[in-house]
Amino acid sequence: MTLDLKGVMQAPVTPLKDDFSFDPDGFSKMVEFHVRHGAPAIAWPHHKAESLNLTIAERKLGAEIAVKTVARRVPVSIFVGTLSEEDSLDIARHAEKIGADAILAISPYCRRPTQEEIYDSIVRIGTATNLPLLTYNSPYRNGEGVEFTADLTRRLIERLPNYIGMKDASFHSEKFLEISRTALAMRPEFKIIIGVEHLLPAYPLGAIGSFSSSGAIAPNLCNRFYASLVANDWEAGRACQYKISRLWRLFKEQYPSSLKGAMVMMGRKVGPTRSPLPTATKERQAFLRDQLEELDILQTEPHGW
Repeated sequence: MTLDLKGVMQAPVTPLKDDFSFDPDGFSKMVEFHVRHGAPAIAWPHHKAESLNLTIAERKLGAEIAVKTVARRVPVSIFVGTLSEEDSLDIARHAEKIGADAILAISPYCRRPTQEEIYDSIVRIGTATNLPLLTYNSPYRNGEGVEFTADLTRRLIERLPNYIGMKDASFHSEKFLEISRTALAMRPEFKIIIGVEHLLPAYPLGAIGSFSSSGAIAPNLCNRFYASLVANDWEAGRACQYKISRLWRLFKEQYPSSLKGAMVMMGRKVGPTRSPLPTATKERQAFLRDQLEELDILQTEPHGW
């Protein structure tokens, strides 16, 4: 089971109205914006999309909008991570029903599961549908030690024929290298996707792309970055990587509020952020605008939808 995933793929935020309700029209515009500006895949709702602050009904509605808007132009994956595994199974089955191309599952939240518990959870989700399955490795978010190790990856590949790839946000080059070595030896088409903005060092080691925040602000930069890697133009790639890494540092502070605030500065109305996450203040937005101008992004990237 294979899926054509590559490049700097986009995981949109969730636009909200001023009353904090989900904005379906705004979300459709955002997905269309990403596809029109070269996104090779759409993935939603990742943590930057406030996934844990959305209701199950909102997540299903957003998934339906994403699939309908994309209309098979690029692959669409649906993140199924929730506080309840039953809800994750429900979302996974819904994703298959509406025609999504893949699902993305994470280790159980709000506790410190063992490797065996993570294995069992992923197997239950991975066997609930016929869709290709990606896993999300995020010890930074879920707690040190809560991770997909190389050995766990090996066991899941042996058990699940639809296990096609991993979003790795481990921030750990040695562990990443072991996962890559193990997975690609067993399943050469296995997709290793960087879950943060540091694609350059991972690309020669087997990563096929990234799930990016920067594309919401600078799709031209993202497209230029990946093209430089494909061409082995490392000088151009480094220049792009440095700029994208600086963007990531801006967004990481008050994440995803700063990302939404920067989008507003680019003329893309996405609304507030749901509590307990803060909404970017006017002062924060002004700071972000100055940074985008200094990076020559305000002047060179598309404005509006």
